[in-house]
Amino acid sequence: MTSERSATLNRLKRIEGQVRGIAGMIEQDRYCMDVLHQIQAVKAALAKVEDSVLADHTSSCVNEAIASGDAEAQRQKFNELVDLLGRIKR
Repeated sequence: MTSERSATLNRLKRIEGQVRGIAGMIEQDRYCMDVLHQIQAVKAALAKVEDSVLADHTSSCVNEAIASGDAEAQRQKFNELVDLLGRIKR
């Protein structure tokens, strides 16, 4: 397992703990703003994971398609990225 993959898994485990913490806060009827702040922290942490996975995809999968010279593979990777960016904007 690569160090980047290991770091991503560690981030996801921390996020998992944060989400369990939020569930506990709701069970304890904690102040809404405190819960919302924790939700924002989880969203920010997930965004960092998303950025990391996207960077990895670009530097590996997309780069391989470009290096291969295979126009169909290049088109497929390009379309995947366009579709993803379109969903992010919604």
